[in-house]
Amino acid sequence: MSIFKKIFILFIFSFILMSIIGFWIDNINEKRLNNLISDKYANISFEILDNINSPSKLNEIALKYSLKDINSNTIETNKILYEENITFGFVKIIQEAFGNEFIIHIKYLDEELAFKTKNEESLRDKYILNILIWLDIVALTIMFLFILKTILPLKKINEQISKFADGDFSSRVNINSNDEIGTLAKTFNNMASKIEDLIKTREELLRDIGHELRTPIAKGKFAIEKIDDFSKKELMKKIFNDLEVLTNELIELEKLNSSKLEISNFSAEKLIIESLQKLHLEDENKINLDIIDNFKINGDLYYLCIALKNLIDNALKYSVTFPIIIISKNNSISVVSYGAKLSKDIEYYLQAFTQELSQRNGFGLGLSIVKKIIDKHKFKISYSYENNKNIFTLKFI
Repeated sequence: MSIFKKIFILFIFSFILMSIIGFWIDNINEKRLNNLISDKYANISFEILDNINSPSKLNEIALKYSLKDINSNTIETNKILYEENITFGFVKIIQEAFGNEFIIHIKYLDEELAFKTKNEESLRDKYILNILIWLDIVALTIMFLFILKTILPLKKINEQISKFADGDFSSRVNINSNDEIGTLAKTFNNMASKIEDLIKTREELLRDIGHELRTPIAKGKFAIEKIDDFSKKELMKKIFNDLEVLTNELIELEKLNSSKLEISNFSAEKLIIESLQKLHLEDENKINLDIIDNFKINGDLYYLCIALKNLIDNALKYSVTFPIIIISKNNSISVVSYGAKLSKDIEYYLQAFTQELSQRNGFGLGLSIVKKIIDKHKFKISYSYENNKNIFTLKFI
């Protein structure tokens, strides 16, 4: 799970929890204050009702509880906190809209009285508490947006690093900030520039070396034709051919480290056919094709052809019985050949310049190239041995 999702989930959880707590506290305070106020002014109302015929007593009660006499005709019915019908009349306690004051409305026979109470401090405290809770929620939202904005450049950095890892060595991060993330971006850009320069230098050196090696090899192969001794001539041909193969394989192996894959969609059958064409077979009867599933592959056709060609070439070199079999099924291609089981684990042979001690036909680079190509595609290679048969499988999943 990404850090953005974690922060978002944490924010949603905190927001919901704080909202629930806020509504819960608000409801509790609302009920508590309403009960307290209705009980308080209900007692005052009945005290007024008991002395409704004594103006002097009513004045004393008004002074005692800081009540203000108002015209009953001006009363607007808002929130009624308390109401009780009595013989020949009623008692009501009404809360004014958006205020901390209440109205005591009493009617008895022909008498109708209305008093406005003083401001209730406890109610003001309730409103302040509600405001603080909502301010906390707003602060939490602002904090979430600030954190999100602060770490958002990490997503850009991750994208550029992924591009760089996939072979786009010109990838850079454009972030101008003076915090740790800005420092990270600058460090990545410096590192990327140095690595790009090193890779370009190595590629140029590799091209120069390849050119310089191919020239004397070509001259040597031309000079061999002037040698009259047949045995010496064939020996020299083999030496120069080996040098040419080794040079090409080393250059191909090194190019894999810096090359960018050209991804396309093609069938397993096309991959097999083009790999066989690279081998220039003299006897096609040495190979048997068994295409059970002609599945689709997303990858670099050129490099995957090299990988499959190397597996087929190894099978042709070391098989004791022909034909070898190429099987396509279940999103995998297997190359099956007859021979002794490998003496070591497959990982040993996937390293450069490793091969069986009894097999010196080559330089041990073929499987290493296969390994690099498959790893670059994030596919898999496996080996098994069944019924005197070596089975190398490329899994395209």
